Amino acid sequence: MKLMARLRNQKLLSVTLLLFTLSIGILIGTLINTAVRAERAQVTAADATPLEIPNPVQLSTAFSQLAKQLGPSVVNITSTYGTRENQRVRSRRGTPAPPDDDEEDQGGTDLFRRFFGQEPFGDLPQRPFPRRQATGSGVVVDRKGYILTNFHVVEDASRIQVKFNNDPTEYSAKLVGSDPETDLAVLKLENYNKDLSPAKIGNSDGVQVGDWAVAIGSPFGLEATVTAGIISAKGRDIGGTEHQLQKFIQTDAAINPGNSGGPLLDIRGEVIGINTAIATESGGYQGIGFALPINLAASVYNQIIKSGRVSRGSIGIGFQPDQKPELLRSYGASHGVFVTNVEPDGPAAKAGIKIEDVIVAFRGQPVTDGDDLVSRVSATPVGTDASVTVLRGGKKMDFTVKIGERTEVWKNDERFRRFRQGQPENEENSTQVKFGIDIQNLTSAARDRMGFKEPGGVLVSSVAPNSFAEDIGLEPRDIILAINRQPINSVDDVQKIQRALKPGDAVAFRVMRGALVGRNGRGEMQWTAVFAAGTLPENP
Repeated sequence: MKLMARLRNQKLLSVTLLLFTLSIGILIGTLINTAVRAERAQVTAADATPLEIPNPVQLSTAFSQLAKQLGPSVVNITSTYGTRENQRVRSRRGTPAPPDDDEEDQGGTDLFRRFFGQEPFGDLPQRPFPRRQATGSGVVVDRKGYILTNFHVVEDASRIQVKFNNDPTEYSAKLVGSDPETDLAVLKLENYNKDLSPAKIGNSDGVQVGDWAVAIGSPFGLEATVTAGIISAKGRDIGGTEHQLQKFIQTDAAINPGNSGGPLLDIRGEVIGINTAIATESGGYQGIGFALPINLAASVYNQIIKSGRVSRGSIGIGFQPDQKPELLRSYGASHGVFVTNVEPDGPAAKAGIKIEDVIVAFRGQPVTDGDDLVSRVSATPVGTDASVTVLRGGKKMDFTVKIGERTEVWKNDERFRRFRQGQPENEENSTQVKFGIDIQNLTSAARDRMGFKEPGGVLVSSVAPNSFAEDIGLEPRDIILAINRQPINSVDDVQKIQRALKPGDAVAFRVMRGALVGRNGRGEMQWTAVFAAGTLPENP
């Protein structure tokens, strides 16, 4: 019995060992097969080198440090208009804000636009912009809560709120003062007790074309957006006669709706301009943005915080912004400003300056052009006596002019709507002359009908397309009073002068241009002197 039991145990042990051995073999076979498959898979890209992620390295710090430095100084501004029952987004100066249901979009096809907010479009994330609000940007310039921004961002706003980056709280701000002529405004935060980081002010006179430029603002409400580019140009004039003082810095740093009022910075992080406008046909960024130089902005800011308003000097004369060199030459001048208008009872009129004088120097320094004169007179304190040198009849004359306050000097000035109604009564009597115009003598009836009181002159009945006259700006219904300072009383006078001229001669016309004072063309006819000049071509 013991022998039988021992044999059974031995048999069981042998079976167990056999099963164990088979299991080990199966396991080893599986591992070998897996390794072989992996090896075969690797063979298909045996010459490839695995990619390795390097340790993080900060490749450039200039723009990132600048963004960190200026981020706390740039704010988002929300302006609310009207009452809760009657609030709407304004659409001023070509701003492409969404119109009311019964109102046209004033943005239209204007090329130059000042932006303070617009609903997103294209592929941008759709975020709701209440039609009763508009957004823009601003820059903190004083630790006590003073902010510099564009006037059109807050104009007519019943409520102004300010937000800082990474701070969801909206803080109230009040308007300290504004200057529509430069489109600037100063705000002050109310009930804000946190530490502020004012931006460092630079010197825009030192900016050079090709320098780096960085814009920070809230385009389309996207706060703390940083864009970079270069300075494309300086001294750009896009404001027209209503904004003579605005000579912009042009940049290709991306500026979009909502950037208005934000800073344009140099590579040191100093503010060199206040972003104001862009040139666009689509309503968005197209590579041409404009910023008001900080030197001018700082001057405006300093006056506003001192007195709440901006006071500028004026001598009360008018001139043509597109003054031709031929006009100066025909009056014996090589430089200066040709006076086309003298405001009655203004400083220049009181001093004795007249229409057709050429201002060649102001306070002893030569005057190059109208922009130069406006800039220097505007910066001269009101009440100051200033010497003005003019060229009259080829002779220099000096006058002492007391600088007046701009708004007071021009308080009686009205903007005229050019007279475009009707045609000359007797076009059949017109005479064609080689300047490219048809002219006719003025009858007493025509003078009475047109409200023209001055003696002499001939009426321009038509201007030929692509002619010399059209090129220099003559228009139908102009009255020619003089050519090259020679009085014109009849068609014969024009023909006589014309025969004495040859190609290459400078020709200057003094004309009177009519406009009706008042709304909708109703009111009294007012005639304004206009001077047109050019070089006579081969075939005028």
